[in-house]
Amino acid sequence: MSAGKLFIGGEWVEAASGKTFPILSPANEEQIGEAALAGPADVDRAVRAAADALDGWSRLTQPERARIIYALGAVIREAADELIELEVREHGTPVKVARGFIAGAAEQVEFFASISRGLTGRVLDALPQATVYLQRVPIGVCAVITPWNVPLLMMAAMVTPALVTGNTVVLKPASVNSLLGVKFTEAVQQLGLPPGVMNLVTGPGGSVGQALADHPEVDMIRFTGSSETGEEIMRVASRTAKKSVMELGGNNPVIVCEDADVEKAASWQAQRHFGNTSQNCSTPGRYYVHEKVHDRFVEIFVHEVKKIVVGDPRDEQTTMGPMANRQQMERVEGLIASAVDEGARIVVGGRRAAESGYFLEPTVVTDVTHGMTIAREEIFGPAAVILKFSSDNEVIDLANDSRYGLVAGIWTKDVAKALRFTQGLRVDSVYINMPRIQVPELPWGGNVKESGVGKDGSMCGLEEFTDLKMVVINQAS
Repeated sequence: MSAGKLFIGGEWVEAASGKTFPILSPANEEQIGEAALAGPADVDRAVRAAADALDGWSRLTQPERARIIYALGAVIREAADELIELEVREHGTPVKVARGFIAGAAEQVEFFASISRGLTGRVLDALPQATVYLQRVPIGVCAVITPWNVPLLMMAAMVTPALVTGNTVVLKPASVNSLLGVKFTEAVQQLGLPPGVMNLVTGPGGSVGQALADHPEVDMIRFTGSSETGEEIMRVASRTAKKSVMELGGNNPVIVCEDADVEKAASWQAQRHFGNTSQNCSTPGRYYVHEKVHDRFVEIFVHEVKKIVVGDPRDEQTTMGPMANRQQMERVEGLIASAVDEGARIVVGGRRAAESGYFLEPTVVTDVTHGMTIAREEIFGPAAVILKFSSDNEVIDLANDSRYGLVAGIWTKDVAKALRFTQGLRVDSVYINMPRIQVPELPWGGNVKESGVGKDGSMCGLEEFTDLKMVVINQAS
């Protein structure tokens, strides 16, 4: 049985301490299960198991690994009903949204397994009488630390490229999603991988995550989460020169120009903004709306927000569920309260939506100025912040005045202006006249400010899990 256990070296085992910790439903705060409380000794066992398995797994050909891992997509689909039910209970995802997340997890697996067949090195015409080529090889033991906001989909998106490129994995899910971590590992176990190729440790990031970052036999850290946590992991990992790929925070600007299609901009953005209870690093943090169209934008935006149904995530009518944990709910409440204290206005929402559980109303905040706390921090919760601007030069400066640089949006009918704004914005991705969407084929993240290091998604993200080994063959002798 896997309940309350870790997966190390191909076996389900209790934590060395014998301790577990409770998992609560964010919808009602009732305990729905328990997970093993791993410690440094468990991390060491898992890493050593992964290190022992590395040679055999990495020696398989790329097509062999691709065939094995591709089958995980079918395993996830076969277990979809169980996974959807657990995502609803453990994360509070509305059931009709959870269906898309689980289908997306299977899609991530099959995408990365398929494109991995196209991984290639290259030949360099660099030396006379010698052949020089670069060969793609695995990094080694990879610690994958997944976030709590889109749990199972992110496990699939982060673990699959590591495994299919020949690395071995120690997965550490967000502690509040430990049950989904167990179920995902059970799915991987069905592939019949050699012992140690896939391992699971559960517990707090401050102890388990740090032990992984500090372990000398971990070769790579793949982390998605807050910038503060990611930067701490990189500081620890740097002591042993580990490769770190980090998808971190964002406070993403969306610029709505005077000539924009305001109806489309406001309605599309409002419809997308509160998806997953706005617990996405890509959610807009600041809407800069030209003063001449500001009031109309707010009117349409609020009209759409009032259509959102907050409630029991098991209900098919619910479109927005609870936040994932109490700590984040209280943090968002604090940001909303600070905005009011600093002179902003709550147009709609701003309160808890239920007496129990971590429910907040979808909230729209206006009369915000650039220096207010709510405009400076990543919110990561169901609040939309709307500011006015009057000139093009001003808005680019405001948009760039952030420690983050993940993604931006531009709404304008002027193509030249859109391209000029794109050039001026210091972000990794820009979406013009549409909200941000993400499919496996698109790269995500990058190296802009404190929003991350390295790419996620697409062939770019797959290659992050490989190194280029140079081979030089003397042809003169």
